Amino acid sequence: MTTPGEEQAVNSGFVRSYVITGGRGLPDAEGLSLVTLVTIAPDRQPPPNPSPEVRAIWELCSGGYLSVAEVAGHLGQPVGVARLLLNDLAEQGHLMRRKAPPPAQLVDRKILEEVLHGLHVRFG
Repeated sequence: MTTPGEEQAVNSGFVRSYVITGGRGLPDAEGLSLVTLVTIAPDRQPPPNPSPEVRAIWELCSGGYLSVAEVAGHLGQPVGVARLLLNDLAEQGHLMRRKAPPPAQLVDRKILEEVLHGLHVRFG
């Protein structure tokens, strides 16, 4: 407890989203959906004086492709904030993206039954 006239330091580690985004509006989900895969482009250097969040994205995405949802989860930030930061990096040419793979096609039931029959014959 503090005595009257004494201030207590606040150190929660929590930073509001509007501070991280600079008060900018969040981008639409069309460019970067939850399942869009992102990675740092080869032979790129981090931007000068990156924020802690951009530095964390750089470290996360340097190892290979991650989805936008995974980046947001690792950052502990809302998806919209992660999208905005990733979009900034993409506009600066630092980020490579891959669209999500198309949904799987349904396989003919007859083929699945033949595979199952073959497995029963082979393994009993």
